[in-house]
Amino acid sequence: MSDSPTISGSLRNRLATILIGGAALLALLLFLAVRNYAVQVAQQGQDDILMASVTSMLDTAAIRDGSVEVDLPYAALAMLDTPADDRVFYAIYRDGKFLSGHEDLAVAASSDAERREVFSTQAIRGTTVRQVSARRILIGASQRVEVQIALAQTQDALAETLDEIRRNTTLLGLAFFVLAAALSFWATSFAVGQLNKLTTSVTRRGPQDLSPFKKPVPQEMGPLVRSLNSLMGRLDHSLSQSEDFIAEAAHRVRTPLATVRSHAETTLQRVDREENREALRSMIRAIDESSRAAGQLLDHAMITFRADHLEREKIDLVELAQDLAVRLSPIAEMKDLSLSVCGDENAPYAGDPILIQNAVRNLVDNAMKYGPADSDIEIGVHTGSRLCIVVRDKGPGYPLDEIGQLHTRFKRGRNAGDAVGSGLGLTIAADVAGAHGGSLELTNHPEGGACAILLL
Repeated sequence: MSDSPTISGSLRNRLATILIGGAALLALLLFLAVRNYAVQVAQQGQDDILMASVTSMLDTAAIRDGSVEVDLPYAALAMLDTPADDRVFYAIYRDGKFLSGHEDLAVAASSDAERREVFSTQAIRGTTVRQVSARRILIGASQRVEVQIALAQTQDALAETLDEIRRNTTLLGLAFFVLAAALSFWATSFAVGQLNKLTTSVTRRGPQDLSPFKKPVPQEMGPLVRSLNSLMGRLDHSLSQSEDFIAEAAHRVRTPLATVRSHAETTLQRVDREENREALRSMIRAIDESSRAAGQLLDHAMITFRADHLEREKIDLVELAQDLAVRLSPIAEMKDLSLSVCGDENAPYAGDPILIQNAVRNLVDNAMKYGPADSDIEIGVHTGSRLCIVVRDKGPGYPLDEIGQLHTRFKRGRNAGDAVGSGLGLTIAADVAGAHGGSLELTNHPEGGACAILLL
């Protein structure tokens, strides 16, 4: 079982947040830029009309009989007409002296003496107006006169135009933001999708497939794929070494112990003194315990290795159980026991035959150790609601208060007595069941004896 990785946020959400945040900022800048530009254009349009109107008024100014006459043309005022019926104010001055119009409309002063037109925004009679002040020099027969005209217009129509521009600009900014957000989600999904493809490629690989990735990946994922390929290469090498070591260790440990046991048995037949014979029997028993412990430790290591690299094959569990019973029958007969296979006629299954056979062999071996002489050991294969292999003996059974811990490593029941064992048999069976998505259940049969159920 592998530990779950520590999750810290979502890469997709982070990218989307950054992109959407940038889109929101750009939308705001777009809104401000378009609005300000539109305001300038609209204001410039009103200023141009005011300038054209005041210019046409100044064009009519003349000196007659020493007096200044200004004939306000109809076109000058008509061009200021708006759908909002904006009010128009004007004032005419001669050398700074008020002549006609609205006396509270003053001429705006200019800081530039050469400039003849001045635009300003002022308040008159409680209303904000846009004003232009213009002047012209009239030269008569014996005099020089400066005529000044201040022309102002309310901004109701301009305000309506600006409101419409703001609404349209807002809609444009929102549309831009929505489009940018949608593109951000699409871009992040596409970017993260490359990682998902790599994840899917890793997930679909079989347990023995440690070959390097060769499919094209984006440049940014190159270091990750190279690291994965390097890791799988080292893992493949390490697993190969582990497999070779287990096989070599099994041979080098079991063979010398078997040789020593053979010599001890031969010597036992030649020794007459009872104390020496008892010593040799103790020696043979110790060798058996060491051999079994070493063998089961190696079996457990092999099972741990193969469980992570499960090689499933189509097998018949009934045939597997019958084959195992035939091979173990000579050992059972030496202990005056009989082995029988019962249950269904066939039980097809896709699993690792070596692991399953090892698990069943350990369960049968336990049954032969604790089963009384002249008794039967049943190996049942059933394919009902759950596929299972049941091994039942007629021995003392499992201690009820220890039955939940007997499958842990090196744990033996208190009723094990002098039986040779290492406490790994049930552990191996439980690990094999777990590797196949199942479990090991230990119970005592109502009619007596232990019952080990290997659920697959």
